[in-house]
Amino acid sequence: MAEQLNLSSLKPAQARKTRKRVGRGLGSGKGRYSGRGIKGQKSRSGSHKMRVGFEGGQMPIYMRLGKQRGATSKDAMPIGPFRTSTVPVNVGALDAFDNGAEVTPESLVEQGVIKNTKTDVKLLGNGELKKKLTVRVHAISATAREKVEAAGGTVELLREPKPKKRKKPAAAPAPAPADEAPSAEEE
Repeated sequence: MAEQLNLSSLKPAQARKTRKRVGRGLGSGKGRYSGRGIKGQKSRSGSHKMRVGFEGGQMPIYMRLGKQRGATSKDAMPIGPFRTSTVPVNVGALDAFDNGAEVTPESLVEQGVIKNTKTDVKLLGNGELKKKLTVRVHAISATAREKVEAAGGTVELLREPKPKKRKKPAAAPAPAPADEAPSAEEE
């Protein structure tokens, strides 16, 4: 059993680490320059208050390199809301499925056509398809859609495509309204 606690048996739970005393003679191991070396900005007092990325007044790396052009936002990958990525899967890769099977991103992973379902899947029209399949993907090209439907299959999109913004044609100046009724002065 633990010995009884009294004033004569008090001791700290963890031994205190002795403070490093710098500049107290060469024999201490931290004498003369106190572990700071000779001269320079880092040897001065208050020298460790430089911001992250500060290079001593030299043009920093983030300003030397060019900027990434285009619209960006923090939550968009790879770099902006207008640069979203998809995994391309060609129609020819769907031969791995049986006739009448359902093709989804999960089934593509099982067949080893794609690695994971983290990014959207887009079906492209390279290759031939002779099996009737039900295809459920995020996006599909026009030629891929034609080939799937020509083989007797159906296509369903997992996400509705965004409507394309059309530029409004420049409005022609409207002609001034002509007076249809003759004025009383002309009679």
